[in-house]
Amino acid sequence: MRRVFGAKKNTEPPPSIQDASDRINKRGDSVEDKIKKLDLELCRYKEQLKKTRPGPAQEAVKARAMRVLKQKKMYEGQRDMLYNQTFNLDQVSFAAEGLKDAQQTMTALKSANKDLKGMMKTVKIQDIDNLQDEMMDLMDVSSEIQETLGRSYNVPDGLDEDDLMGELDALEADMGNETEADGMPSYLQPDTETDYDNELNLPAAPTGRNGASQGRVQAEDEFGLPAVPRASLRG
Repeated sequence: MRRVFGAKKNTEPPPSIQDASDRINKRGDSVEDKIKKLDLELCRYKEQLKKTRPGPAQEAVKARAMRVLKQKKMYEGQRDMLYNQTFNLDQVSFAAEGLKDAQQTMTALKSANKDLKGMMKTVKIQDIDNLQDEMMDLMDVSSEIQETLGRSYNVPDGLDEDDLMGELDALEADMGNETEADGMPSYLQPDTETDYDNELNLPAAPTGRNGASQGRVQAEDEFGLPAVPRASLRG
């Protein structure tokens, strides 16, 4: 069967941009190491030229140095070419990563758009407006209930401005009757009643005890009572 139809070839996946970039960078590092070795060799030839006198020996050193310089230039050209390839691969990699990010962003936006459309079907503007109107009505009813519960009892409603002014005039008159003698209330003012004892010319009450003469007045304590006589200390 294999001779008739042939064997199926094992196709390997193409290398990725990162694989190609890594391979080129590896080659570039190898070329860079060769260039450094050639630089060291050129430095040795330079020292030999300083120490060698003009002649066949010096010319031979110059020839070897020229050959090493040519190799260096060739490697430098390869290095620059590899670096350019790496730079191009990096640009392609950046572009590919940007496209992947854009694809992921578009996928996320599509998913979010689908979710928003599903949520919008369950939320209607009319329902929100109706809910707001009901809340406003409930707040108005609550305010009316609070005003009703806070109403005072037994307070006359038929009072007007004339009643107010009359009540104020009456209060002013009452206060004027109570404030006399530099604004002092009547109960704080001195007594102005008539002294009936002076008008009747009654004799003064005796101050002596057992008919004692007025010259001998018994001593009184701080309360106006007769003082208790003190016993004598003499034997």
